Amino acid sequence: MKFIINKSSIDCKARAGIIETDNGKIETPVFIPVGTLGNVKGVLFSQLEHDIKAKIILGNTYHLFLRPGMDVLKKAGGLHKFTGWNKPLLADSGGFQIFSLSKIRKIKEDGVEFRSHIDGSKHFFTPENVVAHQRIIGNDIIMPLDECTPYPCDYIYAKNSIDLTHRWLLRALSHLKNTESEYSHSQVLFAIVQGSTYKALRKESAKFISEQDVEGIAIGGLSVGEPAEIMYEMTDEATNILPEKKPRYLMGVGTPANLLECIALGIDMFDCVIPTRNGRNGMIFTCDGIINIKNKKWENDFSPIDEKETSDVDKNYSKAFLRHCFVAGEMIGPIIASIHNLSFYVGLMTQARNKIIDGSFYQWKNKMAPILQQRL
Repeated sequence: MKFIINKSSIDCKARAGIIETDNGKIETPVFIPVGTLGNVKGVLFSQLEHDIKAKIILGNTYHLFLRPGMDVLKKAGGLHKFTGWNKPLLADSGGFQIFSLSKIRKIKEDGVEFRSHIDGSKHFFTPENVVAHQRIIGNDIIMPLDECTPYPCDYIYAKNSIDLTHRWLLRALSHLKNTESEYSHSQVLFAIVQGSTYKALRKESAKFISEQDVEGIAIGGLSVGEPAEIMYEMTDEATNILPEKKPRYLMGVGTPANLLECIALGIDMFDCVIPTRNGRNGMIFTCDGIINIKNKKWENDFSPIDEKETSDVDKNYSKAFLRHCFVAGEMIGPIIASIHNLSFYVGLMTQARNKIIDGSFYQWKNKMAPILQQRL
């Protein structure tokens, strides 16, 4: 993998770059649609590629391990061939999912024992077998097993947690270096900065991670309930320390305004379920603000979903029609909303990139962020 920075902002830490993988190039800043089980809910890959213009999607090791399972994926030749997606893939290690299963998992030095949320069967993830599973999945970017702490979290727990995450990272790196890719393309590992909401721990983790032989760096354990301002503060602390020449990935974030603010803090990559999950419930993100498409005020609004967007659904469907689909329970409603929201997120990153390159990002961000948060 190569990461090239094309332009950096003089007003903030924003930068525009390109990540080169064997399965394609990714222009940054980039939003990564979440395809937990290898597919983005309600969206065809042809729509992801040609309408939404996604360059990379995310799968999840925990979920793919349970279904369809490693045997099926290995026989298929990896997730690329299993699904037909021929562009870059990133897989979350499952650390966040295991964190969310707090009542049915046990964290130990060796790894994490957990029970399946599907059938209650018992499993064990270690730093080594999480890398091994991702070798079989075949994702271009591998994430190591880490512990995602809850919010709030006391200092001693958070300190012990980052120490454990760092020890797990070293084991994951060792396993990666002693194994080879299952398929014809190379795979790289990103390390994960943790530390809850404590500045000292974020700095400690960022410094340790910066010293490791990894291709990119993620920031985890945020967007788990803490206020946005704390998320920004912790992100800023990390990016002040992280090496400039490696891509930075903020995991699980966030709203359109969150993305713009964090680009200004030096983040290159994002993923989040908000555009699809909220879209399925009728929340539409637009250049003018947020729409609850179920509201009666849109009943006779025959204007495009977002007049400033260019996706096929924005060209072909009105607010009134989309509202009708939701009110009538037509399954096409959540599909249209998901496609629109993903297209909006991906397009927003393209706009941000262009603004960084032409030197106007910081002023544009300050103008756009408040607009994107207003309710229409």
